[in-house]
Amino acid sequence: MTQASKVIGAGVILALSATTATAATWSDTSIGYRFGTEFTEPANDEDIQKHIISFTHASGYAYGQNFFNLDLLQSDRDDPAAGSETGAMEAYLAYRHQLHYGGLFGEALSFGPVRDVALTAGFDLNTKNTAFAPRKRQFVVGPTLKFDLPRGFLDVSLFYSREWNNCGFCDPSRVTFDPYAQLNVAWGVPFDAGPVPMKFQGFFNLNTSKGEDGFGNDTSTERLLRTSLMVDVGQLAWGESNNLWAGVGYEHWRNKFGNADGPGVDTDAATFNLEWHF
Repeated sequence: MTQASKVIGAGVILALSATTATAATWSDTSIGYRFGTEFTEPANDEDIQKHIISFTHASGYAYGQNFFNLDLLQSDRDDPAAGSETGAMEAYLAYRHQLHYGGLFGEALSFGPVRDVALTAGFDLNTKNTAFAPRKRQFVVGPTLKFDLPRGFLDVSLFYSREWNNCGFCDPSRVTFDPYAQLNVAWGVPFDAGPVPMKFQGFFNLNTSKGEDGFGNDTSTERLLRTSLMVDVGQLAWGESNNLWAGVGYEHWRNKFGNADGPGVDTDAATFNLEWHF
C-alpha cells in the first residue's frame, strides 16, 4: 500500500467516525477543486501548475465540532515525482476537534466580541512521491476564541505544535523538529453583494521557528494565507443555496516549511476554485 493510499484511508476513517460517533446538530460536506499555475516548492526555481481535489467535512454536536480536510495535489512535470518526468502527487490531511466551554458547562464563556472559548486539538498528515519524500506528522493543541459574527464564523487559535518529517536527502532521514507555536485564524463569512450571494473564506497560519531542519539549518518564522471569494452559483442558477460555488482564490506563503533561503520558498498563487456541497 502506498503512503498516499494510507493517508486517504486514514482520512476516510476519520470522516466516517466524525459523522457517526456523536449525533450531529449540523454538518456540511463538500468536494472542491482548485487550479493554479504559480505554485512553488523549495529548491525549485520553476512556477508549478497544480490541480487540487479536496474532500471537506465539518460538523457540530452537543459539546463541540469536527473539521476534516483531505487535499490531493497533482503537480505538473516541473515538480517531478522521484525517478520520473511526470508530476508529483501529494496527499495532505488535516483534522481538528473543538470542545466548546458552553457545550461542556452549559453556559458559554463569552466576553467582548468573543461568544465562546474552545479547546482545539488535531493533527496533519502528509506524503508526497518526490525524491525528498516528505512524510509530515504534526500535532497541535491549544485554546480557540470563537468570535460572535452575525453570519458565519471567525476562530482565532494559539496552538502548541510538534512536528516530525522525512528527508530523502538527509542522514538520518527522520527529522524531529523543536516544539513551536502556531497562530491560526480561520473564517467563513457569507454576505450578499446586491442580488449575488457570496462568501469570503480562508485561513492564516503563523508558525514560529521549529529549530533545525534535516540539513542542520535553522528554520525561520513561516506564514501561510489561503483564501477565496466565492459566488453561490447554485442559488443563482436553480435556486438551491450552498450547493455549487465558484470563485477565485489566493495563496500567500512565506518561508515555506521554515526555509528562508533559496528559490521556491515564497509563493504568490492565484487559483480558480469550485465547491460542490452535498
